[in-house]
Amino acid sequence: MAEEVPNRRVILKRYVTGFPSEDDMEVVASTARLAVPAGSAAVVVKNLYVSCDPYMRTCMTKHEEPNYIPDYVPGEVSNHQTRPSNNTNSIPDFVPGEILMNNGVSRVVASGHPDFKVGDLVWGFTGWEDYTLITNTGYHFKINHPEMPLSYYTGVLGMPGFTAYSGFFDVAKPKKGDYVFVSAASGAVGQIVGQLAKLTGCYVVGSAGSDEKVNLLKCKFSFDEAFNYKKEQDLNAALKRYFPNGIDIYFENVGGAMLDAVLLNMRMHGRIVVCGLISQYNLVVPEGVHNLFCLVTKRVRMEGFLVGDYFGSYRKFEEEMVGYLKAGKINYVEDVADGLEKAPAALIGLFTGRNVGKQLVVVAKE
Repeated sequence: MAEEVPNRRVILKRYVTGFPSEDDMEVVASTARLAVPAGSAAVVVKNLYVSCDPYMRTCMTKHEEPNYIPDYVPGEVSNHQTRPSNNTNSIPDFVPGEILMNNGVSRVVASGHPDFKVGDLVWGFTGWEDYTLITNTGYHFKINHPEMPLSYYTGVLGMPGFTAYSGFFDVAKPKKGDYVFVSAASGAVGQIVGQLAKLTGCYVVGSAGSDEKVNLLKCKFSFDEAFNYKKEQDLNAALKRYFPNGIDIYFENVGGAMLDAVLLNMRMHGRIVVCGLISQYNLVVPEGVHNLFCLVTKRVRMEGFLVGDYFGSYRKFEEEMVGYLKAGKINYVEDVADGLEKAPAALIGLFTGRNVGKQLVVVAKE
């Protein structure tokens, strides 16, 4: 008989409209069986760290059309029900009364899968809970460098780091000497984009929401310049100050007024890589963009992407990034909340700029 163990779970209490609150989520007590269904290729994992990422907010709203989460999300975690969808490449929104999900770092405690053994360390999509039954391991990765801090696989060596890498190199296609602007530049993705741009030989400017973060960008992450967007009355004027010759690559994490200002400052044949739009996630009616004709007059390419489209090259990225980290060529900052009960507050903090660096939650210490 498989062992039953206590299993704390973070559930969504209700669909969210506008700005989310901690009360929209709840930590509940449950149990988990440390066994996989007979004959299945499932695994049960003990979660060690879970990631907090802004896109989770978009999953908390009920959408008439399926949300954008790509097909690398596992089809099921324990007790998770999904609504039917006519889009096989998407996952429905979080469902009230059921568990929140995101990337995490876990240890395998039971397995019916030949490629995952008990004791293996893995990262991939999992539940915000102590133990998760994963029935689709197609986009879970064994951790090849356990000598690195395991928490790094929620960030610089996991989905955010690989998002920065694939978005910058595969979508933006930088050249030495390019002028690069990164918004939300001290976050999990932005801090890596800026440093990769510097390693490529680009001129890099970042924006952030506090003087502390601006100092981090310039002193820790070696950005050429950075500014506090909250102190700028005119974003167009600010960008002209830092980019008198215009912007070749804009790595977009924010949207709204910042995107509008950037469009006015793009260089001929510039590239805008749309990774996220955090300024829009809590708005009932998204803001419009007014300067899109600049795409035409300046022949600018604007392209969105999902990191799951590039997971075939993850191992190449992992080896390259581990090399950068060990050589001190990439610096990385985490903001760590200790305990699953802190997860709701940690997630909400992303939308007020409370975190400094990559936000993650410690579920269990080993």
